Order: sequence, then structure tokens, then C-alpha cells
Amino acid sequence: MESWEQDRLFGPAALRGGWSAACGARVGHSGVAGAPTGCTVVLFERACAYAAEATGGAASSRQVSALLRDHSVTVADAVLVTGGSAFGLDAGGGAMRWLEERGRGIAVGSMRVPAVPTVTVFDLAFGKKGAWPGVETGYAACEAAGTVVAEGRVGAGSGTAVGKVLGPGLAMWGGVGAAHVEIGTLVVGAIAVVNAFGNVHDPGTGRCVAGARNPAGGFADAEEVILTGALGGRLRAVDATTVGVVVTNGRLKPVECRRAAILASQAFPACIRPCQTAVDGDTVLLASAGEVEADSHQVGIAARLALSRAIVRAVGIANGGGAEPPVLRAE
Repeated sequence: MESWEQDRLFGPAALRGGWSAACGARVGHSGVAGAPTGCTVVLFERACAYAAEATGGAASSRQVSALLRDHSVTVADAVLVTGGSAFGLDAGGGAMRWLEERGRGIAVGSMRVPAVPTVTVFDLAFGKKGAWPGVETGYAACEAAGTVVAEGRVGAGSGTAVGKVLGPGLAMWGGVGAAHVEIGTLVVGAIAVVNAFGNVHDPGTGRCVAGARNPAGGFADAEEVILTGALGGRLRAVDATTVGVVVTNGRLKPVECRRAAILASQAFPACIRPCQTAVDGDTVLLASAGEVEADSHQVGIAARLALSRAIVRAVGIANGGGAEPPVLRAE
């Protein structure tokens, strides 16, 4: 794979930066006034088969039925990623309300109950005490959903950071990134909300592009710090999570979405070192939002490429243009 700002052709497939509405979804961001936090919603035109793969040790979620074996709900109307840690999960209710007002959801008597799997990232270290996404924030994200997707420090990526091995004071900004793969009429899109404990590397060059800043200059090697025992055998805090939301216009069953999500999750170790730790809540949600003939392995590999690209774009855009490093929240 080439560096984050370039496109690449894979024979019949093309990897592109940015979102594509052709995958079958719209994306919206919203924020919280005066605080670096917010949420990002991926809205489907209809209820879709989906699956989730949680590989981190600190995932926090709401209504993610796909994580429960043999759950009766196998579809999603939208996926929401929110800041605010567990407090921010209330934003899922705003997305539910927006969908219910439009007649979406599973019929229960005279009511409808939308399915909005919601996953949170921990951004409290750089936020404002008492300010996190709520019902209104989730509703506003749905109102803002469209086909042009802003990247960088927006939505759920507003207060995220990467490279926390030396503490949040030496971290760099995380953010939101988007990319998609086109294979003829098949499109696989990925949104990444990057809030990793580890450093982010460009998988094409192996070069660290964002992470823990070494006080002596350059980047600290996060894995080397752990290997030397400098952390005393303990990571610092449960304050990291990278979330990938993948949508395809390919037709997959829930069990096929599961296999594709597992393949997509390989983007994490391809880009983030270390990832899937006890303090990361790394999660991939993958939805089938169309009727194009597709194979789960084809979708999964394309999703891995798109999600890798989205991860590197997120930190590249968030830290570009002379961005100042994160500043810890004052107590």
C-alpha cells in the first residue's frame, strides 16, 4: 500500500481516499459546544445485515447485538461512534429517536425500535469535565449526514489522541479518516475513528506517522518502551480505542459479515503498534448495505485495505497544517 495521501490500483481494484456514497450509507458528524468531543453516525438507507469484531480489551458499547451469540437482532439501521467514554453512549438514543421519527426500526406493536449499534472512544483526558455527547448530539449527527465526509478532528475524533505510551502529554492527535475500495460495481467503504494507545505507522513504508513524541526528538518506539519494562508491567490507563465502520454495497449474510469483519480487523496490527491491548477497545463493525454479488473474503480484504488507509489518513489530516499537540484537560 502506498502512503496515506496517494491512491493505488490493485489490478481490477482501486483504493481511494475519502468516502463513497455508492457503498450504501451516509455519514454525519456532530460536536459538543466548547469541548473537544462529539459523535459520528453512519446511516443506512435500510436495515442491513452486520457483524462486529471486538479485539481490544476495553471496548464499551450499546445495542451491539452482533457481539452476542445467537442474538435475534441481526440487522442495524445505523452505526454510531461517540466520544465521552461510557457517558457518551447516551448519544445512541438520539440516533434512535431520529430513525424512529422516520418510521425505521423493528415493529413492536404500534412502535418501532431502531437498531443503532453504538461504540465509544475514551477522549476524557483532553475534554471538558462534564461535557460529553448526549441524545441531542446523536440526533444532530443524523441531521448532518451526507455523502461528503469531513476528516481529521471532527465528530467522534474531535478529542482523540494516539501514542500514549509515555502518557497523554506526549501524545499526538487522532481523528476520523475515510477511504474506499472499488472493484467494478462493488464498493467497500471504511470510516476510522483513531484513538490508539500505540503509534500509527504507514503500512506501505513502515514509517511512524503519528504517536508518542520522544522528549529528545522524533518518536518513541511504543513497543520498545513496553519490552524494556519501563512501564513496570502495566499500561497507564484504559483510555484508548480505535473503531472501524465498514460498509459495502455487496450482498452478505450476517455470518459472512462476521468473516469479513475479522479480515478487516487485520488493519489494526498493520497500522498500529501495539494495538488490541488491554487498554484499547478496538472494534470493527461491518454492514452489508446493497445487492451487488460479493464474496466475504473479497469484501474482507478490500475492507482491510480501506480501513488501513482510513487510519493513516485520520492522523495525517488531524496533525497536518501545523496542528498543536494535545493539551491535557485542566482539573
